[in-house]
Amino acid sequence: MTAPARVVVVGASIGGLTAAETLRQEGFDGEIILLGDESHLPYTRPPLSKQILLGEWTPEEAAIRTTAELDDLRIDVRTGCAAIGLDVDARVLQTSDGPLPFDELVIATGTEPRTHPLLTDAPTLRTLEHSVQLRERLQTARRIAVVGSGILGSEIASAARKHDAETLLLGRSGSLGFGGVGRLLTDRLSSLHEDHGVELALRADITAATPATGGGTELTVDGTTRSFDLVVVVIGGTPRTRWLDGSSLDLSDGVACDRAGAAAPGVWAVGDVAAWADPVTGEHVRVEHQSNAIEQAIAVASRLTHGAESPQPVPFFWSEIHGTRINAYGWFDAQHPLIDTTTDADAKGAVLESRDAAGHLRGVVGWNASPRDFRTARTAVVTSAPPVPQP
Repeated sequence: MTAPARVVVVGASIGGLTAAETLRQEGFDGEIILLGDESHLPYTRPPLSKQILLGEWTPEEAAIRTTAELDDLRIDVRTGCAAIGLDVDARVLQTSDGPLPFDELVIATGTEPRTHPLLTDAPTLRTLEHSVQLRERLQTARRIAVVGSGILGSEIASAARKHDAETLLLGRSGSLGFGGVGRLLTDRLSSLHEDHGVELALRADITAATPATGGGTELTVDGTTRSFDLVVVVIGGTPRTRWLDGSSLDLSDGVACDRAGAAAPGVWAVGDVAAWADPVTGEHVRVEHQSNAIEQAIAVASRLTHGAESPQPVPFFWSEIHGTRINAYGWFDAQHPLIDTTTDADAKGAVLESRDAAGHLRGVVGWNASPRDFRTARTAVVTSAPPVPQP
C-alpha cells in the first residue's frame, strides 16, 4: 500500500481528531487537514449532557487539545469550514472555502438533532453552546418536559431531577432506549426514573404546543394541557450526510462501510455517521457513542499508515443516570431479551447477557456492576464469526 501524501478528515470532534492524531502516532509524515464547521477547536461531547450540563465543568474543560498541541502534531485544523460535496472518483472534496483534493478521506461528521414539528424552537443538545444554554435554563426551571426517550432524554431528565425540578419524560414508542442495546433495558430504566421522581409518558401524543402566559410552553399531551417552564427536545439524531448527496456512497443509514471502515476506494467513515458491517452478520450498524468513534478512528488510521486491517472495534457505550452507571459492550438483538446472570440476591449491580439464536454471547450490559465483573463478562463476547462445526 502506497502511503498517501494528504489525508483530509471531515469532522473535528473526537472521531476526526483521533484519526488525525493516530496517523501521526503511527508514523504518518504526510499532510493532515482536519475540517470542522464549528468555530471551536475539537472538544469532547459526552460532558455536554453530564459534567457541563450539571455545572461541574466549565466549557473550556471540554477542549481536547490546544492550538499549540495541534501545531506540534502538524495537524492543519480549519474551523468554520464545512464540507459541501464530494467527488469520489476524482478524490476532491468541495468545501465552503473551495475545492480540496485528497489522497484519503475520513468522514467523521456525526449526527444532527431531529426536530419536532410542533417544537421547532425548543432547545436541544448537540453542541457546546446548546449545553451551556440548557444548563442556565435548568437552574431556574421548576417544571420541565423532556421530549425523547433515548439516552439523552434519560440523561437530561436525570440532570433536571438533580436541580429538584418536576420532570416529565415523554416518548412515543412505549419504551426507553439505550444506544445499541435498543429497548431491552426499558423496564430497568423505567423503574430507575420512577424511583427518582421522573414522571413517564412513553406513549404520548403531543397535539399542541403554545407559549404560556408569563413564559414557558403549554403542551397538550393525550388531550391534557400542562404548562412547563422548559421543554427540551432530544428525539434522536440524523447522520450528517446531506453534503454527500450525489456521491456514489451508500447513504441508506449514515455512510455504509465494510468491516474495516472503507466506504469506497480512498474514502473511510468513523463514529456516529458510519455504519460498519458487523463481522458476524454482515449487517451495517451505526453506534452513537464516543468510545466507538475513538476505536474506529484508531483502526482506520492504522490501516492507512500500515496497510494491515485491524480487528473491528466492538461497540462500547456507557451512561450514568440518577447515579447508576450503565455499561454496554457488543451487539444486541431486540429479538433476544437480556439474561440476568447475577446469582447473588444481595448484589447491588448486575451483569446482563445478550445471546443470538445459536447461543453465542454477543453483548453484555453492566448495571452498576463492579469494573471487575464487567471486564470479566466482556471477555467472553463473540467478536468474530464463530468457526463452522465440522461434520
